[in-house]
Amino acid sequence: MIRSDGRSPDQLRPVKVQRGYVEYAEGSVLYECGKTRVLVNATVDDRIPDWMRGSGKGWVTAEYSMLPRATETRTPREVNKGKLGGRTQEIQRLIGRSLRAICNMKAMGERTIWLDCDVLQADGGTRTASITAAYIALADACVGLVKEGKLASNPIQDQVAAVSVGMVNGVPILDLDYSEDSAAEVDMNIVMTGTSEFVELQGTAEGKPFSDEQLAVLLALGRKGIGDLLAIQRTALGG
Repeated sequence: MIRSDGRSPDQLRPVKVQRGYVEYAEGSVLYECGKTRVLVNATVDDRIPDWMRGSGKGWVTAEYSMLPRATETRTPREVNKGKLGGRTQEIQRLIGRSLRAICNMKAMGERTIWLDCDVLQADGGTRTASITAAYIALADACVGLVKEGKLASNPIQDQVAAVSVGMVNGVPILDLDYSEDSAAEVDMNIVMTGTSEFVELQGTAEGKPFSDEQLAVLLALGRKGIGDLLAIQRTALGG
């Protein structure tokens, strides 16, 4: 199967990473995955949620937003609606969980690192791109805290990345763009650590149920894609 952009079924979209994109953020990255573009900024805040005070632990959390013209037609800003949509809440919780899974919260001390994920252009995979990019921004922020003497050691214990997989016209494919995602019989998002442990699996049969065998194929495809993304992260961070 040759896809509309010429990729093979097991091939990622081209990825570009530009660190330090915003001058003032403790960590910042412009992440491009095909036509999807996400800007992630990390902010260090020397406060923690009230319910965590006195715990000696830090917190990592995320906010996610899609700019009005990230899509073909304008999407109104959610702030003007007075509340976040269910999809937005789901995605930002997923990003936060994914990053907390690879951090030692006690090593952070009582501080919060915010990861603001803004989708500049959407062509599928915005949540997986946000997670993969957020790891890079978080890594830069934590290295800065160690260099400044605010942390004795880096609280990040592993890498984390995410990718989508799916079944389109009966073919398992990696890293779906919007047209593929819209036509998929099965759509799955996979979040994994650098040590090949799962953080989250989000899989849905959009057209028809899928079998154990198909699930195994999709998981193997996702594992391959995440391996490639982990290598891209290491290269971007100079590792």
